[in-house]
Amino acid sequence: MTIKIVTDSTCDLSPEVTQELGITVVPAYLRFGEKVYRDGVDIDHDEFYRKLVESPIHPATSQPAPADFTNVYQKLSGEAEAIVSIQVASKLSGVYDSALQGRALAESRCPIEVIDSLSVSVGLGLIVMAAARLAKAGENLQRIIEETRQIIPQMNVLALFDTLKYLYRGGRIGKAKAFLGALLNVKPLLTLRDGEFVPAGQVRTRAKGVERLFNTVKNTPDIEEVAIVHSTTPDEANSLKERIASIFDRTRIYLARLGPALGVHGGPGALALAIRKKISSIGQDTSEGE
Repeated sequence: MTIKIVTDSTCDLSPEVTQELGITVVPAYLRFGEKVYRDGVDIDHDEFYRKLVESPIHPATSQPAPADFTNVYQKLSGEAEAIVSIQVASKLSGVYDSALQGRALAESRCPIEVIDSLSVSVGLGLIVMAAARLAKAGENLQRIIEETRQIIPQMNVLALFDTLKYLYRGGRIGKAKAFLGALLNVKPLLTLRDGEFVPAGQVRTRAKGVERLFNTVKNTPDIEEVAIVHSTTPDEANSLKERIASIFDRTRIYLARLGPALGVHGGPGALALAIRKKISSIGQDTSEGE
């Protein structure tokens, strides 16, 4: 049975990974003034972060249109027996609603399941990768849906921001909080809870923030996979990977770069990780100790 996996560009998966696993990515949109770009298609990461810092215009983002999903679903339905579409958390973006509307408009010859991942960036990416591996292994639609839904609550995402400025500009926090953060020179940490970002504390220095990320992995039992994502600090991300590899299997640690759609809010210096815990129901042994 051929099952096709669809997601959106906030998953921050590399083209190499999506091609290897047969994942179709529907891009979000990015606007600098009158110029509109497709996330991950029309503008590369270096150009985006350069414009983010240098341009007097702060970019805006928008979700893919329902028609974007309709076109993808209709194209894939000609070669698939079913489609599983896994999107960024609906509380963070309208992408999920666009996917639902796109499904309603599609003249598909196969069933389409749209799933709210309750996650974002590499958290979404790890969920999508797991579903794609199941599809590639020939699992049926019901099993892929069930196991994907079991994986979702096992995800943990923790993000470190170098500044609150871009979160404020993107409308994710209020002006007073952004001003206080700048005044105190703190580095905020956010985590996901039920598909929404909530505060996870703050640290005085960047080094302490990175240490917090490392200790989160160190103190989490029964880990299946870890993903690290950065916006502009590849050396720091690689160093964190090496530290994690000293306590965890490096073949299951993935590095990614924060794409434009999310980089608008994270800004330069954003660093985050996603942890997927093991689930016994998908054939993983969770009886091993920490």
